[in-house]
Amino acid sequence: MQDVIVIGGSYAGMAAALQLARARRKMLVVDAGQRRNRFASHSHGFLGQDGVDPAAIWAGARRQLLAYPTVTWIEGEAVAISGRKDDFRLSTADGTAHAGRRILLATGVRDLLPDIPGLPERWGKTVFHCPYCHGYELDQGRIGVIATGPMSIHQAQLLPEWGEVTFLTNGAVTLEPEQRDDLRSRGVAIEENPVARIAGEAEVELRDGRVLPFAGLFTATRTGPASPLAEAAGCELIETPMGRQIVTDETKETSLPGIFACGDVARAPHSVSLAVGDGAWAGAQLHRSLVLPE
Repeated sequence: MQDVIVIGGSYAGMAAALQLARARRKMLVVDAGQRRNRFASHSHGFLGQDGVDPAAIWAGARRQLLAYPTVTWIEGEAVAISGRKDDFRLSTADGTAHAGRRILLATGVRDLLPDIPGLPERWGKTVFHCPYCHGYELDQGRIGVIATGPMSIHQAQLLPEWGEVTFLTNGAVTLEPEQRDDLRSRGVAIEENPVARIAGEAEVELRDGRVLPFAGLFTATRTGPASPLAEAAGCELIETPMGRQIVTDETKETSLPGIFACGDVARAPHSVSLAVGDGAWAGAQLHRSLVLPE
């Protein structure tokens, strides 16, 4: 019987596990190896790790976590949760069952990308979602914002801090006159011809045949849980402007007693720094729930 089973061995899950390991609690981390930022070669905006390969950050954190003798790590996919607080069972894809007093869902999210040829191959390389993570490296060059919905207007308003911006509406948004005026007052060019595909490093080919070269592109993805575990278990989920996420209270506990959630799957907005902070808080609250059960 584990004190806590952590599902998801990325930044939030490991940050939570570290707090519990330092309290000498017995725990299992189950990791499917699908970090959200696995497509990027550098992580930015994370204090102390700015510009470092995210795979190296992850590997270093894992080594530090596994130095604690109460931590067990397995690679595999978690497929089902059953039981109740103080007596949960987690089933993995290989048919193994694991017992735990608490469950922490740190499964992360999937980015739902616009259906534009050439865009998925450039995701995390020259197509991004967070200017704080990737804007500086574009060196104040030309930036294209490909609209996916209302959140894209916010991106277009913000990104002139990092370069010369063109807002490609791509049929996803209809701008009101005051929105047009606002964008133009910020120096944002508006392009309403639909996008045909992305080519080269970050070249946008429009359906009318024109090609617009950019230093980088941004798009506001919709996100959803990377695993169906939470919904299948009965946890409450909510739709937000950024996508679907697990509902938690101030202690990071879900609607099901004894099941907690943290990181991108349980908060917005998203970044490595915010995921680590959220995980650290969840770990402390999980420990509290074990020491001071209600």
